[in-house]
Amino acid sequence: MTGRHHLFAMWEGGGNVPPMLAVARRMIARDHTVTVLGDPTIQVEAERFGCRFMPWRRAPHRTTLRPEDDLMRDWEAKNPFAMLKRYRDRFITDPAPLYATDTLDAIDAVSPDVLVPEYTVFGAQIAAQKRGLPVAAVVPNIWPLPAAGAPPFGPGFLPARSILGRTRDALFRRLVTSIFDDALPALNETRRQHGLPPLAAFFDQVLQCDALFLLTSATFDFASPFVPEHARYVGPVLDDPQWAEEPWTPPWPEQNRDPLVLVGFSSTFQNQGPVLRNVVRALAGLRVRALVTLGAMLPDGEVQSTGSVVVVRSAPHREVLAQAALAITHCGHGTTMKALAAGVPMVCIPMGGDQDDTAARVVHAVAGVRLKPGSSPAAIARAASEVLAEDRFRANAQRLSKAIAEELRSVDVAVELEGLTRRTRSFGKVADPSHRFG
Repeated sequence: MTGRHHLFAMWEGGGNVPPMLAVARRMIARDHTVTVLGDPTIQVEAERFGCRFMPWRRAPHRTTLRPEDDLMRDWEAKNPFAMLKRYRDRFITDPAPLYATDTLDAIDAVSPDVLVPEYTVFGAQIAAQKRGLPVAAVVPNIWPLPAAGAPPFGPGFLPARSILGRTRDALFRRLVTSIFDDALPALNETRRQHGLPPLAAFFDQVLQCDALFLLTSATFDFASPFVPEHARYVGPVLDDPQWAEEPWTPPWPEQNRDPLVLVGFSSTFQNQGPVLRNVVRALAGLRVRALVTLGAMLPDGEVQSTGSVVVVRSAPHREVLAQAALAITHCGHGTTMKALAAGVPMVCIPMGGDQDDTAARVVHAVAGVRLKPGSSPAAIARAASEVLAEDRFRANAQRLSKAIAEELRSVDVAVELEGLTRRTRSFGKVADPSHRFG
């Protein structure tokens, strides 16, 4: 088919960037043009992939990856509901008019055929709707919106097994929905300024997109039976980020055949230093080889190698996981998917964002265990020993590995994107009006 122009609208959130750019790279490989509208911190990697780049100008954006420049500072939030309010106000609602204006400028400058925004960039969606462009929103993780039948997003609940549990879920879903619907008047005002009709519910803004592509596994995500019809699971993106050093050479003597443990926490700052030090202490007392990857945010010397526990700045996780027996992780979606795609079970220590909900899915699949960030070295050592010793964890991780491979064979996000055409229907209605948040 004739190459088309896709405008990707995204923000610097750490783990969301590599999968979004990987989708862009797939479109370029199929002879399409991609312009990325995003934070200046994304520019170098986007251009390396062959994308054109335009920075946010009025909308909030990061020019450095220093912790003090983080727009969300989610490590400061005391509970998941405080985090949701912070996310709603600082990122979605308050700057929506600015994202809309910047996106309109980009649309008028490059004349794209399709807008491909991250699902939370509501202002970009509003701009595309004003210009009549089809919108394919990308969800680079598990299903995040309230959906009747699924646990609410945020607290990290497992699926309900009783009337009490289902009542709990319904109450929390209503609470989450009300938190966001409190900002509906502000969102509708932005829509009014751009000639769009008001919405009945906050999340209708993303639900009315032409398509929603979830970059995760439907088998892994226990919310998958409850998503709307136009939400399509297209499988995880397993590419390592460009900054991961390759090739990787194991730092232990060749004769050391102890189980290999990969420790990988967030590539962004989440105040993870104390947790990593406890993990190092825990593994130093076990008969394992452990590779701890710090990422770019922690200062040199904050976490140090000990014995067979080797601390490095970065390493290609996919290559290490091919040899690993266990992963200990914050349960960011990208790290989790790479581990499960390799059939590697996990000790999950979620620290914020969607991590507790991702960890709940690991636990539900019996592919690992979950600990709190304040767990002691002794508790971490017990959990690691349990997962290494019990075959059920590896068997279930391998089951998910096979399911992920099959899903990736059966659907291609690039092909799905190619199927979108300029739409003519009016905006303001949810694609499936029955999909509500009861």
